[in-house]
Amino acid sequence: MEQSLTLKERISADLKDAMKAKDQVRLDTLRSAISAFSYKKIEAGRELEDADAIDVVRKLVKQRTDSITEYDKAERTELAAKERAEREILASYLPAQKSADEIRAIVREALAAMAPAERSQGAAMKVLMPRLKSEADGNTIRTIVTDELRALAT
Repeated sequence: MEQSLTLKERISADLKDAMKAKDQVRLDTLRSAISAFSYKKIEAGRELEDADAIDVVRKLVKQRTDSITEYDKAERTELAAKERAEREILASYLPAQKSADEIRAIVREALAAMAPAERSQGAAMKVLMPRLKSEADGNTIRTIVTDELRALAT
């Protein structure tokens, strides 16, 4: 009679495990996620649903990715490594992401459904983002859309 845990419950349980294991990086990362859940709950004025929690974790992963880029530019390898570890921990809580080939097939299908005059990056992203929001990174989608539009133009 075991119910599936919500994302927040899974992270809370893993936080306790990290405390017991004295895994400081995991502990700090999961605490930041719990804190972000609390902020989002206050902002929303209601309990978070699992979809809201996934959005929060996705935002945290994106922040880590952006930080890694900046730390790499500044040649701060120790900070970039810490952010990479945190990003991997957080990403493990997200649903499986689609591969580039799967995204490309969906992009091609969406572009084929559009009139040639309407094909632009903005129009394609407007159609694709709601469809792929939880399954792919926005930057990956944008890159593939740009590539496919370029291929159609030639």
